[in-house]
Amino acid sequence: MKWIKYTVVFLSIVSIALFIALRSIVLAPPPVDKGDILNQPVKQITDSLMMCQDDWLKTNDGGISELYISGKPFEMGVKNGKLTQKLAGEQEKYFFEFIKTIIPSKATIKYLKYFISYFNKDLDEYIPLSLRKEIYGVSLFASDEFDFVGDKYHRILNYHAAHDIGHTIQNMNLVNCTAFSVQDERTKDGSLIIGRNLDFSAGNNFARNKLVVFCNPDSGFKFAYVSWGGMIGVLSGMNEHGLTVTLNSAKSGVPLSAKTPVSLISREVLQRATNISEAYAIIKKYDSFVSESFFIASAIDNKAVVIEKSLDKVAIYDANDTKLVLTNHFQSQQLKDSELNIEGINEGCSLYRMQRTNELIDSIKVFDVNHVVDVLRNKQGLNNKSIGLGNEAAINQLICHHSVVFKPHQRLMWVSKFPYQENDFVAYDLNKVFSESFNVKEESVSVDSLRVNSSVFYKSGRWEAFEFHKEKLASIKEKLNNSEQVNLDDASIDTLLNENPDYYYTYYILGQYFESNSEYNKALSFYNKSLDCKIPRLVDQQQVLNRIEKLKSENEVK
Repeated sequence: MKWIKYTVVFLSIVSIALFIALRSIVLAPPPVDKGDILNQPVKQITDSLMMCQDDWLKTNDGGISELYISGKPFEMGVKNGKLTQKLAGEQEKYFFEFIKTIIPSKATIKYLKYFISYFNKDLDEYIPLSLRKEIYGVSLFASDEFDFVGDKYHRILNYHAAHDIGHTIQNMNLVNCTAFSVQDERTKDGSLIIGRNLDFSAGNNFARNKLVVFCNPDSGFKFAYVSWGGMIGVLSGMNEHGLTVTLNSAKSGVPLSAKTPVSLISREVLQRATNISEAYAIIKKYDSFVSESFFIASAIDNKAVVIEKSLDKVAIYDANDTKLVLTNHFQSQQLKDSELNIEGINEGCSLYRMQRTNELIDSIKVFDVNHVVDVLRNKQGLNNKSIGLGNEAAINQLICHHSVVFKPHQRLMWVSKFPYQENDFVAYDLNKVFSESFNVKEESVSVDSLRVNSSVFYKSGRWEAFEFHKEKLASIKEKLNNSEQVNLDDASIDTLLNENPDYYYTYYILGQYFESNSEYNKALSFYNKSLDCKIPRLVDQQQVLNRIEKLKSENEVK
């Protein structure tokens, strides 16, 4: 057909023009005084400890590595890059492995690369010079393996906008986080406690090795945050003044050009704010890619608030209560009734998770750190109903990159070991690590006496059974998508159902399996059983309904 021919010609011309344009896009590294820092060696002190000057990386067998960096921005970046070179290389590899699972087409990845490069052509203009210098220092030690994606500085800079770009392209539901705080009569010692799940998943390999980073910059304040190799942006962190920040995404409008990545805005908050009003001023100062909620807790103010940021407004939500809960929608008077926010609430499970979190908080009454962890690990739905393991409507979706607890007044933080939030929570005392007397060669970085033990779910091996179930469903789904033959005997089907009997997705996939084998009545039965379960998002429910409608219209089923 002629229209196909013209379309191909048009797309070819556009692609060539875009390629030529992209060849001219070069994000120049910032001006830096390299001094002697590039010549400073990394010394292997012990099997688990490396040092570059007075900075260090301590690794362990628990999936958490601890990094201390100090100095001027470029200096910090270089020492970070040198010490975490292996970890950062592994993370970049795992990230690309994950990208291939959601975008298997090499051609699509190629065009996506061009789109992102063009979209972010002015990205560096929206990032503070100090952070660009630090990112440049890190990028000098990035892996050569992925130079086909772009030069190292351009690449690492863009990774800091990965969350924002994914959000921009299609409001991806890769991030469905839950955070809350309790204080005063709701805690045993009366002080603030904050808990949060970062329910971002780029695969188990990506989540396996985490970094707890302790920063002592030459300007601003000392702070710590949870991260991975190559990342200087902050998703969860606390500074020396007991100010904490965590990020929760919200339904967002689509920006037309690059803006400041939200993880770098929160990094600026940790490094330069002592209280809520200063945090607000910093967040308001920057234009962001996407709508985001910044959960801010302050020891100085003795309270927690949510600073909500859309593409054109900034508002503070203060519950004026001894508890504050945040999921993935706005709550302030200024933003709660916006069209996008209402749309997000109606389409997703943010409100459901908020109701469940409130339900659990009110049932516990008085909290210590262990109680906070119990809430973060909870897998049930409202009224303790079983909604299936891995359900996005649960507080614990069994996908989180990290879970963290803060006690701002005491400068204490707890970070979960892999997997998810089911393993131990390792405790860190910022007062200890940042004290002049701390000696990493002789002392443990973490505080073993404050460790929170792993869950029964983890100790029993139940999480491994869940992982097998998840991988089995993914394998069946992939084969069905590729029109490959799938053969399941009755025993295999029973095993899938028994391992996660209340999960809507199990029934949905089995419905597709029976449909592919032309067993339409069985398929219809499984689709209807899926509808009887808690389905987290409207789009998921509509998928099931569309399958049922298609079956009924094309085949003789009841």
